[in-house]
This record gives sequence, C-alpha cells and structure tokens, in this order.
Amino acid sequence: MAGNLSLEVVTPDKSVVSDEAQIVVAPGAYGEFGVLPGHTTFLTTLKVGVIRYKDQGGNERIVFVNGGFAEVMLDTVTVLAESAERRKDIDVERAKAAMKRAEQRLAEASKREDIDFRRAQAALHRAIARMKIAGAV
Repeated sequence: MAGNLSLEVVTPDKSVVSDEAQIVVAPGAYGEFGVLPGHTTFLTTLKVGVIRYKDQGGNERIVFVNGGFAEVMLDTVTVLAESAERRKDIDVERAKAAMKRAEQRLAEASKREDIDFRRAQAALHRAIARMKIAGAV
C-alpha cells in the first residue's frame, strides 16, 4: 500500500504525537496489532505498553502508553491514552523511584489490608515498561 498513516496520540493533558507513519504497532487489550495504510476501521482498548511506528523517513519511534483506546480509520490512527510519553521524555530516575515504591507496597500488601495489591501491581508494571523503553533495564 502506498502512502502514510496519520498518527495522533493524545492524553487528557496534551498531544504527545502528531506524525505521519508508514506503519503503527500498538498493544491492544487482546494482543498487539499492526496498522498499514488502508486498514479496515476498528476501535479497541489498549493495555500498558509500547506503540512503535516508523516515521516518513523509516525511523522507528517508540511511545509508552498507559492504557486507553485506539481508533483506526483507513489512513488514520488515533490513540486516546490515560498517559503517554515518547522514549526521549521518560524520566528514568522517576521510573526507578516508582518501581521501588511499588515493590515496597507489594511486599507490605500481605501484612496490611489498606494496600491495594492490584494498584501496586499496575504501578510496578508501568514503571518497568517505562524503564525498558528508556533502555534502563
């Protein structure tokens, strides 16, 4: 297929990506999916993970997403994410601190009822994903 996709990744606070892409690969709730120009229309939920895309020059770009939704319409991919960060914008020290806090909460969860185990697990998963994307793990 000739042409490119229009890729938009937005959060409630800001636009993270507004770019042309040759291909987009995203973490769907039921598995990773890829989109090329002319793809059939669909809407899906996203899990925590990585959106990878090739820009017009063929360079791979990486974006962390913390859940949300993706809408695909022929030559457009729109991602509405709870939060998102480009690889270059990830604060590794902040991610390490978040991982340490989450690990401490998980270790204390069996001893204390006031700790939400699933929330701590989700925080740990997000921190690890950010660190992997940034190349710190």
